[in-house]
Parts: sequence; structure tokens; C-alpha cells
Amino acid sequence: MATAPTAIDLALALAREGRLVDAEQLLHRELQATEERCGRGSPQWASVHCDLGNLLYGTGQAHRAIEHFRAACSIPVPQDPETHKDLITYRLNLAMALAAAGRPAEAEAELRHNLQERLSFYGREHPGYAFGLETLAELLLDRGDLAAAREAIEETVANFWNNGHERVATALALRARIIQASGGHEPLFHGLDRLPDEIVSSTAHAVIRASGGHPELDKAILARLAEAVEARLGPDHETTLAVLSQLANISHHTGDEPGRVAAIQRVLASYLRQGRTEEAIHALQGLAMAQSDAGDWAASLGSYAQAHAHAQSLGRPDLAAQVLRNWGIALSTAGQTAEAERRLREAVAVAETGHDPELLGRTRIALGLFLQHTQRLAEARQVVEAGLATLDPAHPDAIMGRGHLTAMLENRSCGCGNTPDAVAAAFREFVLARLPQDLLSRLDVEIKDNDLSVNVALNREPTPAELDHLNNLIQSATAEFRRRLRLYT
Repeated sequence: MATAPTAIDLALALAREGRLVDAEQLLHRELQATEERCGRGSPQWASVHCDLGNLLYGTGQAHRAIEHFRAACSIPVPQDPETHKDLITYRLNLAMALAAAGRPAEAEAELRHNLQERLSFYGREHPGYAFGLETLAELLLDRGDLAAAREAIEETVANFWNNGHERVATALALRARIIQASGGHEPLFHGLDRLPDEIVSSTAHAVIRASGGHPELDKAILARLAEAVEARLGPDHETTLAVLSQLANISHHTGDEPGRVAAIQRVLASYLRQGRTEEAIHALQGLAMAQSDAGDWAASLGSYAQAHAHAQSLGRPDLAAQVLRNWGIALSTAGQTAEAERRLREAVAVAETGHDPELLGRTRIALGLFLQHTQRLAEARQVVEAGLATLDPAHPDAIMGRGHLTAMLENRSCGCGNTPDAVAAAFREFVLARLPQDLLSRLDVEIKDNDLSVNVALNREPTPAELDHLNNLIQSATAEFRRRLRLYT
């Protein structure tokens, strides 16, 4: 019989849906209930604090996660071995949060203390010791101490390898980063041929997850990984395609558009070989964007035409509408106004035959903005309003549409500069709906230095619980909007 989901299971499900505020509030209620039931400072209380810390850490709020991990670490050392093991994990989590919050010296102190705890509890040859050592190696890499990082990661790899532990995959991925950062004059993935397929795939995905912070370094690692994985697993293996896709993304971030195009073309060729038409349609649209960014508009528009032909062959109105929308936007950018309008109107017509309100809203917004930019404000307003009616208010296209609608109401032909005001309005609406109606007299929100700036004025004295709720809500909502609206600083 299936067991009921726990509070953290439910919270993580909410977070995956983009409902971070609701997820955090659920765990705060669980923390309060646990404190009443088991007492402050109990192992159960510490466990919920750790859950809250993990939720915040996983959603980019390391500075807030720290206080919860510290609370979890504050309990007395338990006599029960399993609970003691949990406490050791809490301290490792605290160190990771400190590092992510930009406090490396504190993080290293916590890690070295945690390693001593692990050494006493597990012994040096146990994988439990290597978990802490791997985290230390990563911190040392980030701090630029490459020699110490290499020493730590070599012991980590040997530990996991000797124990047959699957975590060897993440250790090998980190080892590759350390070698590349040290000059990359030796093989990054030595021994990959001796590992099972699933560990090879896990290593590759660990490299992918770690990439993004240092684009040039990451591109070099991914290029060598693509060669190694293709040789080991083949050009059509899902892991090979995942590595090539990430290589394309990183190439874009480094300004290497030809490299981006080449990587996507390899992915596309694989999908076509395998007869995976839907995936090929998405790859063709990615290729079209890469080609336009490289300045090759003829090739870009040709890729959209191919994607549209494939979508029609599948009889999928949703895919056809998506391609037509993107194709129309590209045609408009390329100055082919008449053809752009034809494709955008066709996108709306096709979307209206389907059952996807988000896609319908996005196609309408795209057409509405095109009409606005070509001075047809009355029709543009009607189309944008229809698009907003089917979109989540916090959807990026809705934010853009709302900003342009404001311009139309003011009889202006373009609202491209109004997006910050629209974001602020959506944020204000989101927060006020989750507070007592009489609590605030004012909630001012603006986009400042490419980030959300929030100021509140209270209408009355809040209770301590209301004040905590307000503070947590503002911080969680800020994180949620950064993620949902892609307003990363």
C-alpha cells in the first residue's frame, strides 16, 4: 500500500509547479506543528528545519537557508546512530549554504569540522567520509586552491571507486573541472571506459549540472566530454545529445555562435536519423535562433520553414502554432513585415483550434505586439487583451503584453520600456492576495538595478506571526518572480 506523501514531498511538488511561496508556508506550518508536538530542539524539529533549508537552498535563497540549517545543527548530539548521522548531514548542508551565500571562509571552517565528525563516525575508508571530502574539494576549487582541491578530489574518487559507490560519477565530474582549471593538460575523463553505462551517464549529467558559472571553462570541459561520451555510448545516445545541447547553450553564453550552431546540428542529425520528428522540430527552432544570432537570417528562416513542414506532417496543431509564432517573430525582426503578419495570424488561427490556453495567449500576444509596432493600435489592443485573458499574470509573455497594453491605453505605439512597471504590478497583485486586507497601507514595488525593490508601509501593528509571514512572503515572492520571470541579477 502506498504511503501518504510527507510535508517535504508536498512542498517540493509545489515548488516544481512554481508555487514557492505556498511550499514555504506549508513547511512553516509543519515546523510549528512539530515544535508543539515534539518540542523545540528535538530531532524531529531539526529535521523540519533541514527541510526548510533544503527548499530555500534549492531555490536560490542560500542566505535564508543558513538560519534553518544552523537551527538544525543546534540540537544536542543524539545517542541514536541514525539521528547522529542526520546531524552530520545538517552540518554539511550548512557549509554548502554558506559557500553559496558568498561566505567561503565560514564554509571551509564548517566543512573541516564536519570532516572530523565524519572521520570519527565513519572512518576514512567509508563513503560517508568521502561525501564531506568531495564538498571540500569543490570549495577549494572555488577559492582557487587547485593543488589542495586536486588532492582532496583524488582521495574522494578513490574512496567511491573502491567502494563501488555510484557517487563516483559526481566526483569524476568535479575532478574534470579541477584538471581543466589547472590547465587541462591531461585527460579529463580517464577511466570512463571501465565504468558501467549508467555511471558514464551520471558523470556526464553531473558535468552538465555544474556548468554555467564559468562559461569558457565549461565549454572546454563539455567539448571534451562530448567526444568521450560519443566514443563510449554512441552519437545517438540520450546522454550524448544532452551533452551536445548543453555545449550549444554554453557556446551561446561565450559568444561562440558558430560552435552553438554546430552542436545543435549534431543533435538535429541524430533526431532525424532516429525518426524523432517532434524532437527534431524543437531542435530546428533552436537552430533557427542560433543562426539568427550568428547573423545568417536566410538559414534561420529556412530552419523555421523546415520545422513548420515537419509539424504539419505530424498533424499537431500545437507544434504548428508554436513554430508559426516563432517564425513570424523572426520574419518581423528580419524586416519581412507582410510575411510576418501572415504567419502570426496563422499561428493564432491554428492555436484557436487547440486546447492549450497558454499557447493561445502567447500567439495572441505576439500578434498584438506586431500590430502595435505597425501602428494599428485599436486592433492590437483587442488582440493583446484577448491574449492576457488566457495567460498566468506572472507569465513572461503576459508581463510583456501588459506593458505594451499600458502604452496602447496611452495611445503610444510601443510599450517595450514598460515591462518593469508591468512586473511590479504583477508582483504587487501576487503579494497582496496572500496578506490580510487591512495589514498594509502601501506596497511599493519597482525594478531597480535589474532586480525587484520592495517597500511596505503598515496600516496597523502586526502580530509577531503576521510580521514573520510578511517578511517570509516578500522574500519568497522575490525569489519566485526572479525564477518565473527570469529576472536574474
